[in-house]
Amino acid sequence: MNITMIGTGSFGTSLSMILDSNNHHVLMYGRNKSTVQEINKDHTNKNYLKDITLSETIKATDDLKDAIKHGDILILAVPVKAVRTVSKQINDYLNELDKQVLICHVAKGLELGTHKRVSEIIIEEIDEKNYTDVAILSGPSHAEEIALKQPTTVSTASINKIGQKQIQDIFINKYFRVYENNDLIGVEVGGALKNIIALGIGILDGLGFGDNTKSAVITRGLHEIARLGTKMGANPLTFMGLTGVGDLIVTAMSEHSRNFRCGKMLASGQSLDDIVENMGMVVEGVNTTKAAYELAKIHDVDMPITNVLYEYLFESISETDALISLMMRERKSETEGLLEIMRNHLEAEK
Repeated sequence: MNITMIGTGSFGTSLSMILDSNNHHVLMYGRNKSTVQEINKDHTNKNYLKDITLSETIKATDDLKDAIKHGDILILAVPVKAVRTVSKQINDYLNELDKQVLICHVAKGLELGTHKRVSEIIIEEIDEKNYTDVAILSGPSHAEEIALKQPTTVSTASINKIGQKQIQDIFINKYFRVYENNDLIGVEVGGALKNIIALGIGILDGLGFGDNTKSAVITRGLHEIARLGTKMGANPLTFMGLTGVGDLIVTAMSEHSRNFRCGKMLASGQSLDDIVENMGMVVEGVNTTKAAYELAKIHDVDMPITNVLYEYLFESISETDALISLMMRERKSETEGLLEIMRNHLEAEK
């Protein structure tokens, strides 16, 4: 198939490699002319995957209209903050070309201000007549390892439950396994909120805390993700799967994770602005912490880890005060939170 990858970052590049190896015709779109030229002439993308050589059949362009014209399937591999703008541009070209496509995004976060999930942003900005379905591909997957063809397993979900089958078909191969999931909300929420916990784990690691502390925050963090997710309409079982606990583990425990690395650098005393500038990539967990903090207030959901991280990032409380506020909270039963999650789900199912 003719497939267009919107975005030339590490994840978009590694996914392009999968599609190309599956014999699809891949055209990558990027705004950076030098990156586009490097992909076309040198068959590398060293800013993001420095030791990887790309197939000569992977092409790139900085002309978005040409990119849209090429693709029967569009994969949006751009940061959450860029999704709305890019979707508007895509819609204009789809109208001009009188074309209908399948759209799949791989972004993991929530939009600041609106608190929208990425699929919600896309369907707000792209006319319904211009797409067959809107899907997501998400799960525990570092671009660096995908590019090395290390075995990876992810999930796909979609609005109309049609496109997810197509996404599964075009990506699945002997080293990249894709499962269908009918819970679009859960897949998007799990992928977004795990970045918050990963940011917190990076801070703890940077401060010298060990496995006891980190495992506690990961476990209780998963409870928070599930509590908010079920209030938003997700199935709690999704958070026990690849886009829940799976993605949380891989993001919270790896140096490949930019959220984890950002947390470690914050703990070393670097400013958030300097970290983001020096990293050269978007740290989705920062904006998602703010969005989730606000969403928790709207849905009346208890999210103590998210609340403390919000205060640490945006209100400058100390690490000591943050830890004390978590450890000295009101005493509770561990299973009380699980019962709340199930009640939320059952109420949503009525």
